[in-house]
Amino acid sequence: MFRAETAVPVRMRRVAVVAPQAALRETLVRIAEAGCVELDLARDPGPDIRGPAAARLQRLRSAPVRAVLSRTPPDIESLEREGRTDLLAGEAELEERLAGAVRHGSVAALAGWCPEGAVGATAARLAGAGGTLVPLRTPPGVTPPTLLAGADAAPPACAARPLRRSFTPLVSTYGTVPYADLDPTMAAGVVYVVMFGVMFGDAGHGLLLVAAALLLRAGRPRRAAALRPLWPFVAAAGLAATLAGVAYGEFFGPTGVLPVLWLEPLQEPMRLLTAAVALGSVLLAAAYAAGIVNRWREGGPVAALYATTGVAGAAVFLGLAALVGFLWLGRPGYGLGGAAVAVLGLALAGRGLYAATAGGPGGAVQTGIQLFDVVVRIGSNVVSFARLAAFGMTHAALAGIVWEGTAALAGRGPPGVVAAALLFLTGNALAFTLEALVAGVQALRLEFYELFSRLFENEGRPFRPWQLPVRHPTGAAVGAAPPAPARSARTGPATEEAL
Repeated sequence: MFRAETAVPVRMRRVAVVAPQAALRETLVRIAEAGCVELDLARDPGPDIRGPAAARLQRLRSAPVRAVLSRTPPDIESLEREGRTDLLAGEAELEERLAGAVRHGSVAALAGWCPEGAVGATAARLAGAGGTLVPLRTPPGVTPPTLLAGADAAPPACAARPLRRSFTPLVSTYGTVPYADLDPTMAAGVVYVVMFGVMFGDAGHGLLLVAAALLLRAGRPRRAAALRPLWPFVAAAGLAATLAGVAYGEFFGPTGVLPVLWLEPLQEPMRLLTAAVALGSVLLAAAYAAGIVNRWREGGPVAALYATTGVAGAAVFLGLAALVGFLWLGRPGYGLGGAAVAVLGLALAGRGLYAATAGGPGGAVQTGIQLFDVVVRIGSNVVSFARLAAFGMTHAALAGIVWEGTAALAGRGPPGVVAAALLFLTGNALAFTLEALVAGVQALRLEFYELFSRLFENEGRPFRPWQLPVRHPTGAAVGAAPPAPARSARTGPATEEAL
């Protein structure tokens, strides 16, 4: 079920980790084990301000290793003699954070960020070590880091359902969503699989994708175990392709197994092209609507009004759409209304663009060029969605060639039947592989360049919690380190100021 909080990034809280100095190490170890807090580093330790573990790790000059923390303070010299670079790396990271703590009397504190839903559980964990997690006000002018539900860095309190988690790479590959913006994960995933299905419309090939998704879910093959979380995404893409194939009457090509419920891509290309462009126009309108919301959340009503990805750009788009309706239907009202809305949008966009220039004649020329680019881009973006139909027809053409060859060979006796079976299997395997790759890339291109470019104007800062596995006295490591060593960002204010 849709929840309002899923439409925005995970809510973050500014927090302070406070502990007696004697318990600060144990408190930080629990922070690393929980992996829910991004700690600010008040300063960047230079080569002359290294702790003992960092200095010894540098002296060993070993290859990068996955850092591990010891639950109890280790003997640094013994770790160096034994070559335990993993534990030395963990202690070096711990030293870096200890050095950034603000100390007053017997108490020490560090500032950072924590997902709002994980504050209570993290505070309870720290209480066992004598520390606490204190919520703070967000400092003025400071933007919290962004965490999307279902991302790799999300703690259990912010876990997402498998489908949403499988869609998250679509957004994270493009960039980091600004904290103030909408989280487009679910919408982006649905749009992607629909566009993929239109281009990969074959019920047989779609069912093969669904079968592949079920194999991934079962952990097969083992070499692809790392892709297991993506199985809902693959299943959704396969289901979309299956439904499109049912609409086209395609089942491993025009085999006649399925009746045509809507149209045959190769028989009615103009109808398919029109439908593809219409679908693209609807998606662009939705992208403009989300862009207006994002500009408002980022900079208020003025930013939303004058931005080319806000109200101004949406007005130009709707005005041009009405003009196309006038040319298509011949209704003068569409033409007059469309022209008025488009001119209004260009005037608003021009004011916003001119304000960003140095002014004068040069600024006016620059604004004119940018406005021309806005109009051209809208036209090219709409036409770009014609590729949904073009690649759908390409898929149908390849499958049709394979089926025609199969049918021709099958009528030439037993050797022909064997040859037909081989051609059918080989041809469908090649068509499946080639078209799955092409449709996947083209759907990604449409989403990134035509849609996301209207949603986002800036990039946020990703949430990077400090997370390390902890080695208990028994020798077992508890917890899992992230794929890459995460370093707390230094873009926030100094810890002293935050507290």
